[in-house]
This record gives sequence, C-alpha cells and structure tokens, in this order.
Amino acid sequence: MKTLLPTSTAGSLPKPTWLAQPETLWSPWKLQGDELISGKQDALRLSLQEQQHAGVDIVSDGEQTRQHFVTTFIEHLDGVDFENRHTVTIRNRYEASVPTVVGPVSRPKSVFVEDAKFLRQQTNQPIKWALPGPMTMIDTLYDAHYQSREKLAWEFAKILNQEAKELEAAGVDIIQFDEPAFNVFFDDVNDWGIACLERAIEGLKCETAVHICYGYGIKANTDWKKTLGTEWRQYEAVFPKLQQSNIDIISLECHNSHVPMELLELIRGKKVMVGAIDVARNEIETPEEVAATLRKALQFVDADKLYPCTNCGMAPLSRQVASAKLKALSAGAAIVRNELINK
Repeated sequence: MKTLLPTSTAGSLPKPTWLAQPETLWSPWKLQGDELISGKQDALRLSLQEQQHAGVDIVSDGEQTRQHFVTTFIEHLDGVDFENRHTVTIRNRYEASVPTVVGPVSRPKSVFVEDAKFLRQQTNQPIKWALPGPMTMIDTLYDAHYQSREKLAWEFAKILNQEAKELEAAGVDIIQFDEPAFNVFFDDVNDWGIACLERAIEGLKCETAVHICYGYGIKANTDWKKTLGTEWRQYEAVFPKLQQSNIDIISLECHNSHVPMELLELIRGKKVMVGAIDVARNEIETPEEVAATLRKALQFVDADKLYPCTNCGMAPLSRQVASAKLKALSAGAAIVRNELINK
C-alpha cells in the first residue's frame, strides 16, 4: 500500500433488510434461487459503495454472500454432515449446535472465488478477502471422523490453501484468516496452530493476514470479556511465535479493550491492523478517539506498517451505526496521517 495508514474493516458488515434479518448472526436468507444470487451481488455492491463513501482504503465484500464467517465455507466441503448435529462449546464460551465431520474433508470446488471476481470487477481499490482459519474451523464442528483437533486442522489448512490460491488468482490483494480461537487455545496455537496457518498461506504471493480478536459484540463475548480483568494479555501468549511466522499482517482488537498497547512491541516489524473501532457498542467513536488509539499504537508500530481497522466484524450492528463508525475510522486515520506528513 502506498497510502499511509490505509484503513480497512476486519470483515463483516451489516446486510440490507431485504436480504437477511439485520443485527443477527446466522440470519437465514429472505430470498431463494436466482433471486438470492442477484440479491447477494446487489448487497455486495451496496457494501462496497458504503465503504467507498466512508473513505475506506482497502475494501472487502463485507461478507454479504455468507451467513456466517466460518460455517458458510464449511457448507461447501465434503465430509461434513449438516443434518447430523451435536452441541459443542465454542471457544470455551458458549454452546452451539454444529455440524459433524463424518468422513475425509475435501473441497470439491471453489467457495468464494466467483464472489471475489465479482468484487474485483467493481473496483480498482485494493481488496481484502477473509477466510476462517484452521483452528477456528475445528472449533465450530463436532469431529466424529479424525478424532484429533490437530489432524483435522491440517486437513483444513490444505483446503484453505487451495481456496486462497484461487482467490489470489482472482485478484485479491490481501487474504485474511480469521482466528479468534488463537486468543483461547494458547498451547495448541504454539504447538501446531501457527504451523497450520503457515500451511494455509503456502505458495501465496499476495499479502496475508491473521485476524485475532475477542469476538463479535454479542452477549456471550461481552460477558466473557468481563471475566478477563483489567488487563487482557492473551496476545502475549501467541505474538512471539507469530512475529517469527510468514504471516505479513496481524489484525487485533485495541479500541475500548484492556489490551496493553505495549504488547504490540512483541510483533515489531510486522504490519499491524490496529482495531480502532469498538464493534460491541452502538456509540459512534469521534475521529479524535480513533486518532488517540492510533497514536498509542504508533509508539510500538512503525507508521508505514500501521493499518487502522475495526476491532472485529460489524454484522450484529445496524447499517446506520456501522456506516457512521467507518466514517469515524477514516476521519481519525486522516488526522494522524496529516500529523505524520506534517512532522
């Protein structure tokens, strides 16, 4: 990126009311068949336009074509039975009914490549595409086949690598892997989680990112945050090894969190997507609040490596709130950008 402090979103943006129930995760589609395909494309165009109007530099699809950031990808894989469901505890936080791995997992065809091609046709801006990370995928399933979290994660890493290479060929500039599980299963992350992630990016020439946050602004996550005390030091357990990894960009949650900003020193040298927008509340940040978060991050991240971003996806928010927050992000980044240029 030639732009100093290029802005982006962590992932999802709210869907229009005619496509799915707003402010709801896993919301069912309101359209079917060809109407659903057209509706998804219209929603993608609208999401792109809202990002552009807000001044976002690195744009995305806003995850308009998927119901959920993990399960929509898994739905397209062989070896997973969505009718055979079990209740599991996701990220040691909340229970959910999830599909079951019943045989060898494989990807019969690409999942998001046509959507990525469509987005690429709509804009000349850099585009980022999010995929679920291997560890977060296995945490969203019941495994009745491999009966090993690690074995299943390696299989998913190979599948994700296939998808990522096709997304790169479709013109995606940054491929992001969402790994909120990295903030929970620290031993597994260091033993094999980061290695699996590196398998997923193997051979890619485009930039790669890993997004590690404290979750959507839903009750299960906000309740969990209340138990973490006055300092959230989860990043401390995984940053040293990530700093040594081949991942180009690390995306994390900063604004209104209790993450000590000095932990960013552990990933010095990496590009960092600094979450400067709180997705767990409806109050709109002021540009100066965003700027204050970015100034703190600049103590530990070189200016040419700092990418202002949202803490997490904004699917549970209203479109009006999400749009206002994006505008605040761009305005706050502009304040700090001008300060740096005029030094």
